[in-house]
Amino acid sequence: MFNIMVVEDDTNSRKLMCTVLEQYGYTTIPATDGVDALELLDKKHVDLIVLDIMMPRMDGFEFTQVLRQSGCNIPILMVTAKQSPVDKRKGFILGTDDYMTKPIDEEEMVLRVGALLRRSKIASERKLTVGDTALHYDSLTVSTSDEAELELPQKEFMLLFKLLSYPGKIFTRRQLMDEIWDMESESDERTVDVHISRLRDRFRNNNDFEIITVRGLGYKAVILK
Repeated sequence: MFNIMVVEDDTNSRKLMCTVLEQYGYTTIPATDGVDALELLDKKHVDLIVLDIMMPRMDGFEFTQVLRQSGCNIPILMVTAKQSPVDKRKGFILGTDDYMTKPIDEEEMVLRVGALLRRSKIASERKLTVGDTALHYDSLTVSTSDEAELELPQKEFMLLFKLLSYPGKIFTRRQLMDEIWDMESESDERTVDVHISRLRDRFRNNNDFEIITVRGLGYKAVILK
């Protein structure tokens, strides 16, 4: 059973997020702001934090900074009405692991929470496994039961890792560019298409997953078994 802390000053939003997470089997720990959250962290075990930014006493940015400077690596999902690239960049620089904008899609929130928990486990093991395919983070290699390890260029590896961490979730080209390439990179979104094409070519005989184009939207990974 995973414990999810929900840090949100709006009572209705906090209750809604807690209710949704509990419906999917998580135990929730509600907190009203960053100060409240820090006090609760001293008393309870927390596996992941869903965090608002705009809050009294201590906002989400300051809370994240305090947590990371103390050496705490609990995964953080920021959920906020602040949508500008500057806010997102600040969140990632301070140490958040993922970022959603309000109004939240409940299903997407649950998918992101699940993916972050998997990634947290992956980070300790340094490996992501999908069927017979294993992605080895330290060496940027992919291995299967019947083939030798294949070393990928960093961007290709991170792109595949991202898609397989969120199976079934659609990512726009812009989303993938913002996370895997620098937000201010001069590369355009066609760069994503080129890397997807290379990945498809490399893994065309792989029976564990497939990268699907969602016309007009972007890409998603589908687990085949």
